[in-house]
Amino acid sequence: MIDLTTSYMGLELKNPLVVSASPLSKKLDLVRRLEDNGAAAIVMYSLFEEQITHESRELDHYLHLGSEASAEALTYFPDMDTYNIGPESYLEHISAAKRAVDIPIIGSLNGISTGGWIEYAQKIEDAGADALELNIYYIATDPDLSSAELEEAYTRLVRDIRAEIRISVAVKLSPFFTAMPHMARRLAGAGADALVLFNRFYQPDFDLETLEVVPNLRLSSSDELRLPLRWIAILYGRVNLDFALTSGVHNAEDVLKAMMAGANVAMLASELIARGPQRLTAILRDLREWMEAYEYASISQMRGSMSQRAVAEPAAFERANYMKALSSL
Repeated sequence: MIDLTTSYMGLELKNPLVVSASPLSKKLDLVRRLEDNGAAAIVMYSLFEEQITHESRELDHYLHLGSEASAEALTYFPDMDTYNIGPESYLEHISAAKRAVDIPIIGSLNGISTGGWIEYAQKIEDAGADALELNIYYIATDPDLSSAELEEAYTRLVRDIRAEIRISVAVKLSPFFTAMPHMARRLAGAGADALVLFNRFYQPDFDLETLEVVPNLRLSSSDELRLPLRWIAILYGRVNLDFALTSGVHNAEDVLKAMMAGANVAMLASELIARGPQRLTAILRDLREWMEAYEYASISQMRGSMSQRAVAEPAAFERANYMKALSSL
């Protein structure tokens, strides 16, 4: 019998397939279908810092800052009265999801600044969430902001939230750090239990007809797996954290690679948005078939088997492999 069980942030999961934060979790009937088709846990869609603070004077100040210089400045923000479902509704939805399914429900907070909004970490815990994913979505555009200052802000935010709650905390990061292993260690020291690698930052496009910057959100592809795969393989065994691989998980092969790199779970959303919750059943079937064919008895047996510390050529993850790849062209 193939053993697909794994653990993530102290949660015992029936398999490594976790639904990442997305609109998939907004409706309870879809949450139930995800569980029925094999999801081991679900990360709820994010509650944004701006949703909590949008009525405050501070956000009002920033929303209007520069609007006199650019009449279009305010159009980049959503209509908060329409966009904002309200923090209380979010908390109620978590409670309802917990009642609807038996698998773990992970809350998601999206923000960057410290302040009163982090009290919602406690409220998410009180609503019944089994863990919290902190999605730090921040793009540094200020030339006066140093990397050291930004890293300290990340660490302080994790430390402040850790002080508010008892449930486990995962931090969802972007790949844009100059010293990822050091940053991972700092976050572990601040109280993080896991890293989710990586956040897919929104990439705007240019409309050459209207000469405007336009939203252009695309679903992921398996090609995007390589970046988180590499970093989890490097970090595994070096930092005392669990790892979730996200971005580019679309099939059983992607899940297997994630496990071999050292991930505890593989998170997916794009594949499910494109093909429906039933895709989970197919991925789990293919996962079992591959493991049987290659005589793997469990997920734990393969976890980390292709990490940097386990492979015969650790330099394959570093500069030497880059030179080798170029010479093969």
